Amino acid sequence: MTLVRAKKHLGQHFLTDKNIAAKIVDSLKPDGRYQHVLEVGPGMGILSDFLLQKTEYEVSLIDIDEESYQYLQKKYPQLGSRLINADFLEMDFGGIFNGPLAIIGNFPYNISSQILFKVLDNRQQVVEVVGMFQKEVAERCTAKAGSKEYGILSVFLQAYYKVEYLFTVKAGVFNPPPKVLSAVIRLTRNSAEALDCDEKLFWQIVKAGFNQRRKTLRNAISSLINKEQMVGNTTLDLRAERLTVADFVKLTNEVAAGRSASSL
Repeated sequence: MTLVRAKKHLGQHFLTDKNIAAKIVDSLKPDGRYQHVLEVGPGMGILSDFLLQKTEYEVSLIDIDEESYQYLQKKYPQLGSRLINADFLEMDFGGIFNGPLAIIGNFPYNISSQILFKVLDNRQQVVEVVGMFQKEVAERCTAKAGSKEYGILSVFLQAYYKVEYLFTVKAGVFNPPPKVLSAVIRLTRNSAEALDCDEKLFWQIVKAGFNQRRKTLRNAISSLINKEQMVGNTTLDLRAERLTVADFVKLTNEVAAGRSASSL
C-alpha cells in the first residue's frame, strides 16, 4: 500500500520504532476496568498493530486525516465502523462507547493541550490515557507544586488522575523527526467522583491564579473573593504555583464560605 504522507498542518510525526510502539501499548493496564480502547491519530497503524493483538479489550481508531483513514481501511478491513474518520476533539464518547474506556496515541503536538482538556471533560468515562507528547508538555502534566513547570494543566489533571512520566523518546524514531524530545505519560483515573468543593469555582480559581502567576493569589483572584472576609487568609499571600491540588480545594471552600458570609 502507498505510504501516508505526514502533514505538517496536522502535526503528524509517525513513529517508526516497533519496540517503542510495543512498549507504549504494554503501558496500558486494563485490570478489568475497561473493555474499550480508542487510539487517536493512528497514522499508518504502528501502535494499532500491537493493540489489535490484545484480547483484553476492543480497539477503535479515530483519525481526522482522510489519507490515513483510507490507508487503514485497506490495512484493517475487519474494523468496520470501529475505524472512524472524524475529529477527536468533536467526538461524543458517550454516544459511541458504552461504559469506561482508555485512550492511547502518538498525539499531534499542536493540539496536545486540547486533547488533555477533552479527556478532562470526559473524566467520568476515560479511566486511563497512555500517550506520546512533547517532552515539555509531559513535564507540565507531571510537575509538582513549587516547580516552574507546574501550572493549570498540572493541577486539573492531578485533581482527577494519577499522572506518571513513563519514558523519554528521541526524535530519530519519528518520520519526519520533530525538533523536540518526546515523552510517554500515563493518566490513571483516581477514586474521586468529584472534588470536595464547588468544582466550577475551583476551575475559576486555578485558571485566574495561573493566568497571573507572578502575582499573589490575593491579587490574581481578587475578582472572585470577598476581600473583607478573606483579609486574614495567609494562603492568598502565596502564588498559585505554591499550592497543591488539596490546597486549591481548601482555598475554594474558603472562598465559597466568604462569599456566603457576605450575602447574609
